[in-house]
Amino acid sequence: MSIRYFTVEEANALLPELEPLVGKVLELRARASRQSREMGDLLGDLHSDVGGPDASRLAQEFAEIESLAYRIQSYGCVLKSLEAGLLDFLTERDGRDVFLCWRYGEPGIQYYHEIHDGFQGRRPL
Repeated sequence: MSIRYFTVEEANALLPELEPLVGKVLELRARASRQSREMGDLLGDLHSDVGGPDASRLAQEFAEIESLAYRIQSYGCVLKSLEAGLLDFLTERDGRDVFLCWRYGEPGIQYYHEIHDGFQGRRPL
């Protein structure tokens, strides 16, 4: 899987395909997190046999999250945060590489940040 360069228009054009995938990841992650908290004692006991339908369902959800994350990144973007639904799209701005930044729920690409700054360094386009 390779990262590619995007224009703002190209990244925005992908959002209708990517947004439902990111939404599904967020939904599955929230459910898996809730289930793993509920199963916390069982998962923390190394002598426990962690089988059964709850553990199987949890493993299945983690596998689906991994599959969706791979599918999202196959578009050439970077999935920066499963927790927040953050995607970065590599672009060139003023002769240097930066990331266009999108967060689940935003209407489109409105921000960018330096490669090493991350979400806290977001600036309006």
